[in-house]
Amino acid sequence: MARYWNFSAGPSALPEAVLKQAADEMLDWGGSGMSVMEMSHRGKHFTQICNEAEADLRELLNISDEYAVLFMQGGATAENAIVPLNLLATRPGQSADFVVTGIWSTKSQQECQRYGKSNVAASNRAETVIDGKTCAPGTWMPLPNSWQVNPEASYLHLCSNETIAGIEFADWPLMADLGAPEVALVVDASSHFLSRPMDVSRTGMVFAGAQKNAGPAGVTIVIVRRDLIGHALPICPTAFDYTNVARERSMYNTPPTYAIYIAGLVFKWLKRQGGVAALEQANIAKATALYNRLDRSDFYRAPVHPFARSRMNAPFFLKDGSLDDAFIKGAEQRGLMALQGHKTVGGMRASIYNAMPMEGVQALIDYLDEFEQANG
Repeated sequence: MARYWNFSAGPSALPEAVLKQAADEMLDWGGSGMSVMEMSHRGKHFTQICNEAEADLRELLNISDEYAVLFMQGGATAENAIVPLNLLATRPGQSADFVVTGIWSTKSQQECQRYGKSNVAASNRAETVIDGKTCAPGTWMPLPNSWQVNPEASYLHLCSNETIAGIEFADWPLMADLGAPEVALVVDASSHFLSRPMDVSRTGMVFAGAQKNAGPAGVTIVIVRRDLIGHALPICPTAFDYTNVARERSMYNTPPTYAIYIAGLVFKWLKRQGGVAALEQANIAKATALYNRLDRSDFYRAPVHPFARSRMNAPFFLKDGSLDDAFIKGAEQRGLMALQGHKTVGGMRASIYNAMPMEGVQALIDYLDEFEQANG
């Protein structure tokens, strides 16, 4: 059966080699006589799987022993609550700052308000002018020298790739350069995790839902500096207290075992591709080709300012919105799936994660040409 080009923002395409290996091992993993789905999470077989997944992830991102690596449940949305429940009390003021650049960082800031104080340190929710070009709200990224960080805050939250808006912040700042060396930088890297080298040492914590670049839905990867563990608010559920999860090596309760197994296969696949540095070069080539095509005429419009465009999620609009349904129908007939924009913004969105090869991006570019020629 032919596989389509899957441009879904998540759950997203997985590498075909990973799917094939999982299929081969479905009934019997490693001669165990069991599927991974049937294993005890504390048995020797799954312990090996989980330990290898953690070791491979540490290698891919050069994660030191100063950080705990946790496999948790609930996705990045749950972490919007779990993070403040664990980190707000790391400093006396129990407050957090937020860089608000889209729907996901807005949700994070609103969730934090349920447990303590929050402050918007920077936002792109107003119109601005960059390089002489007027940028609409939500289509640009405020640079760190404009952030108003409270030096007494427990942490500063940054969503470094806004999946819906298609905005990416590539170079995480040093908090000392922002005049707040004691403030922990917390990064939601969900939709560009493992797509490029990431300097974890600049952060107090990085978290990511796996279902974009790292595996299937169901497991959330949390990389947290150990000195930030042990300060959970009294109302924090025990299963979400980083102290318990870290002490038990992600086995405090039954973790999402099969999702961890698939994520581990993805990590090994990434290593075979040459690691995140090699994937970054492939991702640059894919994104450059797609954005160059979208910018070629005014039939399509990519709204995000070029300096802030995501390599992973490229939202775009047709000049004539009445053609949207025809565009989607024609795309699906050609095996180009899940190109609809998010329901909150409309238009189109092409998510071109690690598992999307240049061949798929070129198929989309060819269709963009064809559709414009027929309707322009």
